[in-house]
Amino acid sequence: MLRINDISYSVEGRLLIDHATAVIPTGHKVGLVGRNGTGKTTLFKLIRGELHLDTGDVAIPRGWKIGGVSQEVPGNEVNLLDTVLAADTERAALMAEAQEAADAHRIAEIQTRLADIDAWSAEARASTILKGLGFTDEEMRMPCSAFSGGWRMRVALAAVLFSQPDLLLLDEPTNYLDLEGALWLEAYLVRYPHTVVIVSHDRELLNRSVGGILHLEDKKLTYYTGNYDNFARQRAEKRALMVNAAKKQDARRAHLQSFVDRFKAKASKAKQAQSRVKMLEKMETIRVPEDAARTVFTFPEPEELSPPIIATEGVAVGYGNHIVLHDLNLRIDQDDRIALLGRNGEGKSTLAKLLSGRLDAARGNLVASSKLRIGFFAQHQVDELRVEETPLQHLLRERPEEGQAKLRARLAGFGLMAAQAETEVGRLSGGQKARLSLLLATLPAPHLLILDEPTNHLDIESREALVEALTAYTGAVILVSHDMHLLSMVADRLWLVKGGRVKPYEDDLQAYRAMLLSVDRPADKSTEKSGAPKPARPAREVLLAMRAEARKCEERVDKINDMRDRLAKKLADPALYEEARRGELETWNRKYAEVMEALERAEAMWMAALDKLEKAEAA
Repeated sequence: MLRINDISYSVEGRLLIDHATAVIPTGHKVGLVGRNGTGKTTLFKLIRGELHLDTGDVAIPRGWKIGGVSQEVPGNEVNLLDTVLAADTERAALMAEAQEAADAHRIAEIQTRLADIDAWSAEARASTILKGLGFTDEEMRMPCSAFSGGWRMRVALAAVLFSQPDLLLLDEPTNYLDLEGALWLEAYLVRYPHTVVIVSHDRELLNRSVGGILHLEDKKLTYYTGNYDNFARQRAEKRALMVNAAKKQDARRAHLQSFVDRFKAKASKAKQAQSRVKMLEKMETIRVPEDAARTVFTFPEPEELSPPIIATEGVAVGYGNHIVLHDLNLRIDQDDRIALLGRNGEGKSTLAKLLSGRLDAARGNLVASSKLRIGFFAQHQVDELRVEETPLQHLLRERPEEGQAKLRARLAGFGLMAAQAETEVGRLSGGQKARLSLLLATLPAPHLLILDEPTNHLDIESREALVEALTAYTGAVILVSHDMHLLSMVADRLWLVKGGRVKPYEDDLQAYRAMLLSVDRPADKSTEKSGAPKPARPAREVLLAMRAEARKCEERVDKINDMRDRLAKKLADPALYEEARRGELETWNRKYAEVMEALERAEAMWMAALDKLEKAEAA
């Protein structure tokens, strides 16, 4: 087992870990959690022996191999499969020796050991891991130099998983994975045969893949049994008990102090008063962990536009002569919350670029509202921030007409307080940079916000704050994310990008997850013989989702009806029909026609949702 014994560590005189102790049993999967900046990555370095402890020690069983992803694979000419196979250094050495060995006895030993470590299935195992992380069979034979840094990080992750260390340390591995890769990793970790400690802010991964939570807070380590939800509940209960105990102690302290104050001057009571003074001195104060400042995001509210804000008809889009997506017939309204699903390379980013105006349609018709403002966030924008400038300087460049007080208030609305506002971006944490990029993306109060992996580098509290902000936001949202919790809390529509097409995905996220994880499983022979089973009644969660969709459609119809009534009232004004205002009359008539068309579509969607719900409830 892994034993962390009374360890302390300081950075430049600042105490980061103070006499912390924890034990992780062999074979357990544990999530290491804590707010950004508390020292989780530092703890990994201490376990690996890369840093020197101030006090204490880390005890690891003799002979254990420790593995982790510290940096990306070099961009050399070795192909991906061979790079992963080389990670098992014992197998690689034995295979090389087998080519040169001349002694029959040694050859026999080598072959026996190769059989013991299952060396002959190594290529198949490596291929399975690479495929799970998003690589095709063709890509596995390509050199590492053909891939970007983010993809080479996946190769590095594949290599360490293939080598199967006795202690696997993973620091935010899903930051460079898509949803499909994250779901595969989640399932793989459950089956991993050795000890795992994973730093992650992905709530779903911590709920499904680990059986314990190691919490780093106030420079101490506390181990909780169970997944993340159990940890959150236990921690809340523990804090509530401490708050009650502290209140009782304060009341006891006040009572003792009152006695001392009343009778310390009286000779007859001096002895009793002195006794209570000693009791006060010996009383150890119960310290309740301070609540961290609440994480917030404050998105500006856009004005309402007539629906749809974007519509495409027969659109094709791609790069040069290479068309990625065909026959796009899509509609986006201002109250839409859409998650884009699909494997890497299917075209999710291409669609996001098309909708954001960063890529023109190769053919077909794309119509957007003339007043439409679009906010776009992608991870590469975080990397493109000016590292020598402060967040305040970034805002001054975008809003030179606004006073510094207002700009500082905007920064505070994204959790960047006075100290961070004046700090060079190069010295900010990854989470703080992501907050700044989100602020810049939402600065113009966009009607449509496109977010491509917005949760990378955000801790769990920040992710929950983002969920709250997006829920309250009055513009449309298009999400690409590996964070299932974020998608499930925010998105109410799913679009599947697959085979060059974009279609509504009629099932829910859990069904999509199950589909992805079952792709490589063999078919059920009994089902093949007996034919398709009778459809079962949908689960309660599915029925609730259908009812929510029906309510949403009804609310959309009501909203468009209100808009129609306001336009009808406007058109009923006799003054509008005067000769001098003919141009204005044409504008209002056109808007009325657009709203009536939108109303017809919304009512059709409502009827379809009700029909689907009735059939499900009757099943």
